[in-house]
Amino acid sequence: MWHSLRIYVLLGVLLLESLGFGACSNSTSSHDDAATASAPPAAETAPVFTFTVVNTYPHDRKAFTQGLVIADGMLYEGTGLRGQSTLRRVDLTTGHVVQLHALPAHVFGEGITVYRDTIIQLTWQSRVGFVYDTYSFALLQEFTYPTEGWGITHDGSHLIMSDGTATLYFRHPETFAEVGRIVVHDDTGPVTRLNELEYIQGEIYANVWQTERIAKIDPQTGRVTGWIDLRGLLQPEDVLRPVDVLNGIAYDAEHDRLFVTGKLWPKLFEIRLVAPE
Repeated sequence: MWHSLRIYVLLGVLLLESLGFGACSNSTSSHDDAATASAPPAAETAPVFTFTVVNTYPHDRKAFTQGLVIADGMLYEGTGLRGQSTLRRVDLTTGHVVQLHALPAHVFGEGITVYRDTIIQLTWQSRVGFVYDTYSFALLQEFTYPTEGWGITHDGSHLIMSDGTATLYFRHPETFAEVGRIVVHDDTGPVTRLNELEYIQGEIYANVWQTERIAKIDPQTGRVTGWIDLRGLLQPEDVLRPVDVLNGIAYDAEHDRLFVTGKLWPKLFEIRLVAPE
């Protein structure tokens, strides 16, 4: 009898093991280990920079700023609105417009960049860009692109364009063919509404439309490496007349100076970034 009972117990144990009950604790441990090994690392929160104002300059209150560049000591500005869009050369110190080219009335001017001896200007929804001679503003060429045009800059080798989404497009500076793209993101996900752009010391700076902040972006990965918080830049007396959003970044590489302004703003600001403590 005992011999028969031992046989039945043994058969029961074998049956349970065949159904997987005998490895319950080990399989749970293995599953937890696998989950831990495959979990992606937590995204690092980008640091937030503030600013100090170094200098303040006059800015045309009627300029609906869409692009801003400094080259050879002069300020170049692209403005928008249909029937009012322009390309301008501006005296930085006085804010006086010393040269102006009016765009066709049906287009809405957007970002600009100075590449070698040309100025390249985008349009918003017309999907056409203009190439001008830097000195005479003579129109040299037109080109097309399949998206909206918002901001443009360059890294010395490629043009970099935004279209209001989280995507930045890299284009050949002479053929304008797309050669690459990145999706800009921070620790919370894609960063959309990228607007005016400036390439500064190996990073892309981008206004984020309808915010008071600028994203610093790694051009290789699209990761936001830092935020610039520009709240408080305008003072109460600056908004007695209507102003629009922050838009316009220019970098003077020769003197390491950073400038920002906005649409219909009365001032252009030279700022210095303050790193978080």
